[in-house]
Amino acid sequence: MALDLDAIRKRLSGLQSQTGKQNNLWKPEPGKQTIRIVPYQFNKDNPFIELYFHYGLNGKTFLSPVTHGDADPVVEFAEKLKATGNRDDWQMSRKLEPKMRTYVPVIIRGQESEGVKLWGFGKTVYQELLSFIADPDYGDITDLNAGRDVTVEFMTAAELGKQFPQTTIRIKPNQTPATDNKEIAEKIMNGQKDANDIFKKVSYDELKEQLAIWLNPEDGETETTTATATPTSTNTKKVDDVNTAFDELFNN
Repeated sequence: MALDLDAIRKRLSGLQSQTGKQNNLWKPEPGKQTIRIVPYQFNKDNPFIELYFHYGLNGKTFLSPVTHGDADPVVEFAEKLKATGNRDDWQMSRKLEPKMRTYVPVIIRGQESEGVKLWGFGKTVYQELLSFIADPDYGDITDLNAGRDVTVEFMTAAELGKQFPQTTIRIKPNQTPATDNKEIAEKIMNGQKDANDIFKKVSYDELKEQLAIWLNPEDGETETTTATATPTSTNTKKVDDVNTAFDELFNN
């Protein structure tokens, strides 16, 4: 049997893309680590990069077009469900809404030569960082010459005995340079990876297709863990109503 070279190349490209993404992202390990938030090369006025994602859509994660101010069919469908006033529709719409995750460029202390990576976090850490930056006593913690390091402590859910892990931060009191090495400083300011190159845009039509599969997984090749169990007759009617709403929004 002849090898499907196109499929092999596509798989290789996907693996290479995933590896490249991992190399440009940073996740804290359990315990304490020290990092430095640095200015974002592609927006020096604001180091925070707000991105919106659809998580768990057919077992995948998609960058929502609303990130860039574009139309998102999943969001449009969620809004239509909300407008019905039905409790089940509202709950489904919440699952479909994109979730914000914020990224900042950082260097990891002890690994400065590896260059800048993007650290992603949720709302709690974002609010805490903003509160420090807004405090005039701390000043610009991202300043390369007079900024401040950040201690990040990550605890797993197992350690905490809870359902979710926990990330806490502590801003160092001393102002220090990000680096004394000119080569590393150059890499920090001009060698960053654009977040738009790491998190690729998804077309409207591609997301619409994924939404259709999510609503009717038996019609697609990808199984989804978000599908409900075998429905009763009442649930079947509900699913039919949702499919009708989908058709009204996109096919009429």
